[in-house]
Amino acid sequence: MSESTGPGAPEGGTLALVLTQVAEAGPLAAACALAKVEVDAAPTPVGAVAVCRRTARGEPEQAAEAISRLLSNTPVLLVVRRDGALVASRWRGGTAADEVAPGLLLDGAPPELEGLLVGTVAVTDLDGVVSSVGLSRWRATRMLASAARAARRAR
Repeated sequence: MSESTGPGAPEGGTLALVLTQVAEAGPLAAACALAKVEVDAAPTPVGAVAVCRRTARGEPEQAAEAISRLLSNTPVLLVVRRDGALVASRWRGGTAADEVAPGLLLDGAPPELEGLLVGTVAVTDLDGVVSSVGLSRWRATRMLASAARAARRAR
């Protein structure tokens, strides 16, 4: 039976987050939809975070691998909270690079991220959440194209 952190996940259950430097939740959710990674993407002041819907052993690593391949030019962090313990690892280009001390993540983390990590905030409590689940390829592609156009205009 697969553990899950869907929108109504119980507090204290397994949680897997992929922290990115993507500016907005929409493009991250769209990219995840195209890669068939089930996440709820939420904006934070330090970048969008992908909250994995599938958290059985090995599945968060598959999500981090896929997301880090999509964002091949920038590292991402996978943080898993299982049985009350946090484990964090840095990923780049589809490969786990090294482990990161979880305490470093909490030090100076924005309240949204800290709340998710310690279990006091559910992803559904955050504003601006976009799910990759149910996004069609067509809609995801349009979202990415729109974000790319906005980024070009901002330069």
